[in-house]
Amino acid sequence: MKVILFCQNNYAYGILEPIKRVLESQGDDYIWFIKEKLVYDFPFKSDPYTCLISDLEDYKSDVIFVPGNEIPYYLRGLKTQIFHGLAGEKKGHFRIRHYFDLYLTQGPYFTEKFKAFKAKHKNFDVIETGWPKLDIYGKEKTQYNPYKKELLELHKAKKIILYAPTFSPKLSSAPHLVEQIKELSNNQEYLILIKFHPLMSKEWIILYQDLAKAFPNIVFQNEKNIIKFLLISDLLISDTSSVIYEFLLLDKPVITFNNISKKIHWENSKDYNNLIPLVKNNLEEDSFASSRAYIYQQFHPYNDGKSAERMVETSKNYIELNGVPNKRKLPFLRRSKIHSIFGKPSNNKIIK
Repeated sequence: MKVILFCQNNYAYGILEPIKRVLESQGDDYIWFIKEKLVYDFPFKSDPYTCLISDLEDYKSDVIFVPGNEIPYYLRGLKTQIFHGLAGEKKGHFRIRHYFDLYLTQGPYFTEKFKAFKAKHKNFDVIETGWPKLDIYGKEKTQYNPYKKELLELHKAKKIILYAPTFSPKLSSAPHLVEQIKELSNNQEYLILIKFHPLMSKEWIILYQDLAKAFPNIVFQNEKNIIKFLLISDLLISDTSSVIYEFLLLDKPVITFNNISKKIHWENSKDYNNLIPLVKNNLEEDSFASSRAYIYQQFHPYNDGKSAERMVETSKNYIELNGVPNKRKLPFLRRSKIHSIFGKPSNNKIIK
């Protein structure tokens, strides 16, 4: 099987890497597509990769795994949406853009909604597999424990608190929690890790980097894959971000500010000045522990570490039954949008 691992943003590396490893173990051929702006921090430069859509046209793939929202309709291959997060309440998560042949969903909450869309549109399929980024939870959950111990000893701290807000200007808590994070750092038992989304405004990146320089128990993390920090942290502070669900699946407490979800199973506050007592209460009492079971059951009920394997196997079975699509039929405006993002087919013929 020939596979394209399609990256439009660097957060996709951690989602696609488990699939890459499965492909390698099974002897399948693959190539990464990455945008030119991502080359500098692409961690798999020894793998085959390209920044040119024309190379993908020549490659003639069987399957394309996409954690983003768009894919050129004219590429050969089963166009497979594997998602870039678990935040179903975010605008656009359940938007059907008609670019995909197959949706591989993370859990029942997502599967049911996309199956309803399938019944309406009748031009794609939906299969539940789990999400590959979280395979590490089932296989190597404790691998960073020595790193955690080292950090705590270095900073003479007892607990690690992770602050990971969303980048969305309307939803982000970053502009509102600067003073509260400062105040929280007065408690020397806390080591505060700051991990921002790659698309976070530079204004807030610089401000929080300066904060980390000024306070020894605040550390600004530049590493792209957040999983390492989720695994070692004892509590997460956020707002409306997919990372909330990734952390809840580790059965640890979360504090959010002005989260827009209609079903909240963690501590959510509308008062940005209330951070310090909320951290203390959630670390000591963890009163939302029992309600986290819903997130596990509905969002990602897989702890076997085999979601990437299921994705690869499901895709192989699908094309064995249905064949490999040579193109995706789209209306004119959808085709035009793809042309504006990725360019027209290299033969300059518009596929209808």
